[in-house]
Amino acid sequence: MKSFSFSLEQLKILQTIKNQGNLTLAAKLLYLSQPALSVQIKNLEKNLYSNVYTKRKKQVYFTPEGELVLDYANRILRLCEEVDKALLYLKKFKKFSLIIGSDTNIGEFISLKLVDLFSKRYPYVHVQLKMSSSQSLSWEIVNGKIDIGIVRNENVPRNICNSLYITPYFEDKMVLILPKTYEKKFPTSISSKNLCNLNFIGTKPCFEERKSLDKILNKLSTKHKTLKINLELNSVKALKRAVQDGLGASFLSTRLVKEELESKRVHSLRVKGIINHTQFMIIINLKNNQSYLCGQFYDYCFAVITPSLYNKFLNLSL
Repeated sequence: MKSFSFSLEQLKILQTIKNQGNLTLAAKLLYLSQPALSVQIKNLEKNLYSNVYTKRKKQVYFTPEGELVLDYANRILRLCEEVDKALLYLKKFKKFSLIIGSDTNIGEFISLKLVDLFSKRYPYVHVQLKMSSSQSLSWEIVNGKIDIGIVRNENVPRNICNSLYITPYFEDKMVLILPKTYEKKFPTSISSKNLCNLNFIGTKPCFEERKSLDKILNKLSTKHKTLKINLELNSVKALKRAVQDGLGASFLSTRLVKEELESKRVHSLRVKGIINHTQFMIIINLKNNQSYLCGQFYDYCFAVITPSLYNKFLNLSL
């Protein structure tokens, strides 16, 4: 390791001499004898190959070299003070861990990225990510088992909203995907009345994606009784494969079909008259909303992802 031509003690002595303008006063303030102080300055000047000050009638005048070293000394010592203050502040923390909850539907695609970036920014914090349903996470936040969460707005129990600090975060867009053979018939959009002519594919009822599909179809149920799911599969991967093979159509989040859309393996359409967005929220227990770490993660969420940067964050081109 490279040795420097000065020590922190010598820089502190130089700074004190400048502030006091007198060697005797500086030595007294630093609890040093004047000979000991003079030895430190001589060693500094020897290493620097330059005089740092001159004396005239007991008054100290810094040389250009001394002023240069002093300028850096002030900056270095200021950083040292910041380190001390930061360490003292950390000791006042009640805990150094943060438990983050995430709706399972976005955990793999968004929350894992956020936690990874946040952990690199705050390496002294032990961050845990718990993925579950939005309803379950909401209750755990109210009960103090999770510090902060990203959940679906529609799944937060209304009877506990008064105990939560809730902030809108981003909207997750749903898209209708069809086999490529439909591209000529429906280039960019489809009317809701034509949906009854499509065979729909869904996941099993226990999957979150199935709930999203049911929600969209329920919006049309009064006018289109014939809309139904003809095929149920056990995974999103199998569903996407079935659409590619021409077995039917389905609604999925843009982040789930990003690869298929970019490679043009499926065709996507906008459904006229239907808003297919899911609103995600950041929620914190009102009793914990002053927590330093919660506040840091909350701010970091909006620094990394804003509604306008959502697609860019996920590398989506839609």
